[in-house]
Amino acid sequence: MNRPDPGVVIEQATPADAPYIATAIMSAVGYECCDSLAGADYTTAHVHGLFEDLARRTDSQYSYLNTLVARTPDGRVAGVCIGYDGADLPRLSRAFFEKAKEVLGRDLTGGDPETTPDEFYLDTLAVWPEHRHRGIGGRLLLAQAARGKQLTGKHAGLLVDKENPKAEHLYRSLGFRSAGERPFLGTMMNHLVLD
Repeated sequence: MNRPDPGVVIEQATPADAPYIATAIMSAVGYECCDSLAGADYTTAHVHGLFEDLARRTDSQYSYLNTLVARTPDGRVAGVCIGYDGADLPRLSRAFFEKAKEVLGRDLTGGDPETTPDEFYLDTLAVWPEHRHRGIGGRLLLAQAARGKQLTGKHAGLLVDKENPKAEHLYRSLGFRSAGERPFLGTMMNHLVLD
């Protein structure tokens, strides 16, 4: 049952939100993927630190500048949505590749880009468990898509795991439509867009 969360506002993130942004990224990509990223010599705490550092920067795809947060009346973060111009991904991802090499000793360059230059990419969405089923995720997505349209004039796009029909149902209920498939970390995902 969806119960609206009264008083929750969607606003621009700040550098102080970096720990929440890092947690959201790890939740969205999955902790199994984060374990793999850490490898045998590091822990998920190192991965969290990497994403936290990237969230504080201004030149990263995970920057607070690219992030909207849902904030409760008492100032707590209830959810996070990261989005950026797909044309900027090559520039923005350099910070991630450099930090992964520095912090984890991993060269992660190469691979398929998760977005294309013609869209505003909705990279990460996470809502904390105690705030789910209250419409916050949908509000974050639509606010970020509107922000992207205003900044770039481009439609919003996102990827959803084929094994996550609940998430795909949410996106479709908000007006997203199928635009084919795209690879992400070696797995084919459904690509959805919102005009």
